[in-house]
Amino acid sequence: MDPYLGFADESVLKKERARARTIRASQWWKRKKDRGICYYCKAHFPPAQLTMDHIIPVGRGGKSEKFNLVPCCKNCNTQKSHLLPYEWDAYMETLRK
Repeated sequence: MDPYLGFADESVLKKERARARTIRASQWWKRKKDRGICYYCKAHFPPAQLTMDHIIPVGRGGKSEKFNLVPCCKNCNTQKSHLLPYEWDAYMETLRK
């Protein structure tokens, strides 16, 4: 088991990723993405440039459910990686200093 990711069972990860793919095809997700606003940096982007992010990463115990999924730009998604919300906030605070 990887202590950073928190899961030993790959089947749980596969299940959540499959649920995310299903949600990504839904009208709910398309409307959310069509707004064109990154959840993290609040910048505007063409919808095609936004990705799906789990606020609480799947690898850290998050689920692929609507309350945990947000559109974000590729840059924010890459920087956030597997960070939890409080870890992301701390990271953003270091950038402001």
